[in-house]
Amino acid sequence: MKQLTKAEEDIMQVLWQLKKANVKQIIEEFPEPKPAYNTVSTIVRILENKGFVDYEKKGKGHIYFPLLEKHEYSNQSINKLVDNYFQGSFNSMVSFFMKKNDISLNELESVLKEIDKDTKK
Repeated sequence: MKQLTKAEEDIMQVLWQLKKANVKQIIEEFPEPKPAYNTVSTIVRILENKGFVDYEKKGKGHIYFPLLEKHEYSNQSINKLVDNYFQGSFNSMVSFFMKKNDISLNELESVLKEIDKDTKK
């Protein structure tokens, strides 16, 4: 799966939130200063070419929607991060973030409880 640029990911975040939107609706979700219409339109077409979004015709325009769920992209991105920077070891990644972010044992226990709760569903 291809990686998204920062601009592409920003637009995907909006589409994941809205589910379906035209370019104008996507732009409305951005803070000031809002990106130019042509910029967003171009990025959406790039996302379409990459297979991340598709569209349906509505009048003279297009309504875009994601073809990939956010959690699917998140999983793929995390796995790539772990493979590229932590030699495929989730233990190394967790250890790195604990050291760099000064995570307490209580916070780690809380994370472990969340994981345990999620695996029991």
